Amino acid sequence: MKADFVYLDEYVSGIRWDAKYATWDNFTGRPVDGYLANRVVGTKALAAALAKGREEAAALGFGLLIWDGYRPQSAVDRFLRWANEPEDGRTKSRHYPNIGRTEMFVQGYVSTRSGHSRGSTVDLTLYHLDTGELAPMGGDHDLMDSISHHGATGITPTEARNRQHLGNIMEAAGFQRYDYEWWHYTLKDEPYPDSYFDFPIA
Repeated sequence: MKADFVYLDEYVSGIRWDAKYATWDNFTGRPVDGYLANRVVGTKALAAALAKGREEAAALGFGLLIWDGYRPQSAVDRFLRWANEPEDGRTKSRHYPNIGRTEMFVQGYVSTRSGHSRGSTVDLTLYHLDTGELAPMGGDHDLMDSISHHGATGITPTEARNRQHLGNIMEAAGFQRYDYEWWHYTLKDEPYPDSYFDFPIA
């Protein structure tokens, strides 16, 4: 692994993780190239900011569940190939019900040069510390639809409030939100703003 990158669970005590792209539970319907282990990796700067975010979340009774951090460029390349494969319907209803595969890129849900590959972007949600249950957010990870946008209509007041909690927590820890995905945050002062890495997560 590249120097200055770490396994987040080793640097941020108390976080939970489920590396979606290392599993079959993602929009491609299978493990993605470059994800050889169910671990989440990021820069040390990302880890330090997430540690602060965990403290901010705990003060509100929440924990952090991480779905993705650093993303190898080989995984992004796999997304591009997948987008041009015939539609099989396996994940469409859950992840992109109202658009076609190639529209994911046009509409800004997937990028050919992902900020994740720079090592300081994270996908995450909140869970309740007292029960371990995920906080309802009005849509799951990688639901590529307008309901996933910040400020979306059609979600409940509780879901909107939980999205706002996540936003406040992450912004207090030094992150900025991505308007189209409530779960996606990038470190404002990222250490590698112009670098896109391609080492595997193993």
